[in-house]
Amino acid sequence: MKLFPNVKGLLHGGDYNPEQWLDRPDILEEDIRLMKEAGMNTATLGVFSWAMYEPKEGEFHFEWLEAIINNLYENGIYTVLATPTGARPAWMDAAYQEVMRVAGNGVRNHHGVRHNHCMSSPIYREKTAVMDTKLAERFGNHPGVILWHISNEFGGECYCDLCQNKFRIWLKDRYHNDISELNKAWWTTFWSHNYTSFDQIEAPMPNGEMSVAGLRLDWRRFTTYNMTDFMKFEISVLRKNGNTIPVTTNFMRMYRGLDYEVMAKELDVIAWDSYPAWGNDEETLYRSSLDVAFDHSMMRSFLPGKPFMLMESTPSLVNWHPFNKLKRPGIHKLSSLQALANGSDTVQYFQWRKGRGSFEQYHGAVMDHLGRSDTRTYLEVKELGEILNKLEPLTGSVIKAETALLFDWNTRWAVEDLPGLSSLKKYDETCKEQYRILQKLGVETDVITPSVDFSGYKVLVAPMLYLLRQGLADRLKLFVDNGGILLCTYLTGYVDNSTLCYLGGFPGDGLMELFGLYAEEIDTLYPKDINGVSFEDTFLEEVAAAQVQYGSSYGRAIEKTAKITDFCEVLKVQDAEIIGNYTNDFYKGTPVVTRNHYGAGDAYYIGARLCESGMEAIYQAALATAGVTRVQMQEGVEFHRRTKDNKQFDFYMNETENEVTVVPAAGGRNLLNGEEAKDRLILQPFETAVLEHI
Repeated sequence: MKLFPNVKGLLHGGDYNPEQWLDRPDILEEDIRLMKEAGMNTATLGVFSWAMYEPKEGEFHFEWLEAIINNLYENGIYTVLATPTGARPAWMDAAYQEVMRVAGNGVRNHHGVRHNHCMSSPIYREKTAVMDTKLAERFGNHPGVILWHISNEFGGECYCDLCQNKFRIWLKDRYHNDISELNKAWWTTFWSHNYTSFDQIEAPMPNGEMSVAGLRLDWRRFTTYNMTDFMKFEISVLRKNGNTIPVTTNFMRMYRGLDYEVMAKELDVIAWDSYPAWGNDEETLYRSSLDVAFDHSMMRSFLPGKPFMLMESTPSLVNWHPFNKLKRPGIHKLSSLQALANGSDTVQYFQWRKGRGSFEQYHGAVMDHLGRSDTRTYLEVKELGEILNKLEPLTGSVIKAETALLFDWNTRWAVEDLPGLSSLKKYDETCKEQYRILQKLGVETDVITPSVDFSGYKVLVAPMLYLLRQGLADRLKLFVDNGGILLCTYLTGYVDNSTLCYLGGFPGDGLMELFGLYAEEIDTLYPKDINGVSFEDTFLEEVAAAQVQYGSSYGRAIEKTAKITDFCEVLKVQDAEIIGNYTNDFYKGTPVVTRNHYGAGDAYYIGARLCESGMEAIYQAALATAGVTRVQMQEGVEFHRRTKDNKQFDFYMNETENEVTVVPAAGGRNLLNGEEAKDRLILQPFETAVLEHI
């Protein structure tokens, strides 16, 4: 599905701040020329322009914006137009203090920075409505405007009286105006924390109630609700005038403060800002790339069957990492093509031109303070523009994965607040590690939330599924019953949606039947503790057969034992097949990895944090049983396949500093150099090939 039918090919552009240069018409004229030369066909305007639109309350100036949009359009450059609500002019804060947030310590913020607005403030919504209405009336039918960009990088929380009261109203609705129901859900009898009225409830604050897990989880849910409500309010204002331009906002990777699953449902297009630390000294480029691929996979899965947008990236460096390292030659092209490989139809930047002052004056841009078009960065962006023209045929194509990994913000929050185990819970890292293993095995994997329909997948991986939403257990059972392969780990199904522990054993809510076992205890290991799994010989034979068929990510031999770290559950098997036992400690010889045949499918349970080689062995068997499509891979090469109509586009990315030779899964013409690839494909360091075939 093509995102913007009136735009030819893929989008290439980024944030443009012409209001900073209105006194330099020579620079504005040169910007247009250089954008066209670099193959850019889109620009994002107005992200932080409120003070220029309305320098004084009630005094509006859009003439400069209209001139810029017209000039861009006349030169073949389309506009993504933002609402300016991410930052407010000083006059507003001086006149209406309620629009500024209150911090967790109860103190109201002063004017400054950005994202400092109260989502509940009636005055801020009133001012927002006036501004958004004027933008919609003036530019909603402009042929050059293709997308509304709602605010910018939503985030943070507000503890003011307006938000506290709105939180109480939200709680009343959630708990049916029954304070006893809330007390039961939050288990407030402990430490005598019972409430007798909703009016007594305050948000979790550092100098207040921080010990009630249900309160902390509901506050996070409310903050997502309130932020989404504000975003929906902006969308509704734009839509009042019959405006049908699609809407988006820019997500921030795996941002902890908001549940993007909730926000994504209100958007027409998913967009996100990608700023990884390329070239850091903690991991290889390949490892960094696979983590970014995880993020891309998550973003594309919010709106299945539709490309997403890489809304912001840097062509060179950022200014806010601990170490702001330049992208080395070739990395900008590689990282941009990686976004396309994972399902994006855009490559966009922050920013087009560096500002002369203020916080982001040294943030990377296409145009540096030098103002020259012969810089390394500009020439790399120009080269990418030429490449994107060659890749026009893949516009609107999508990725169709047979395997999915379940990532849940509610579980993430609940695990973070879990009062036990150790500081090594690592929910995010555990999910990413499973994704990396699957990618190395040549398996395309979506990163999905629990509300997604599971029926289109053959294999579902759900690491550390600590919290079970209502109905999720039944959906997992149905997935397996219908022939799916499910893999879950330790810490599955310990609490319900209110973080109350299930009684009668874990995993709860009927999942013991699915897995054919229960966990009696969970042990936390010190870093120096040693344990492992010893696989059954019959299982190893099964894995070896799968390796012969599909290959291994490293070509390594299957080992009978594999290392365990951090967490070990003591399992009591009822019906499941035991495929691996512990090698050490008092539970030596007892089950740690099991498989239970349920209906037409299989449910695997891994009761400990197993190393990569051990998980790879389990995945080999599970993927083979499911008949998942796989591509033979090698270390350092990332692969993805996009499809459209009867065509396929295979991306091979060499994410190493060495030349590699790849055996293509299918032949085809390399869209980047026109050459036919058949038996082998030679990739230079950081080189990408895109093979088109039918």
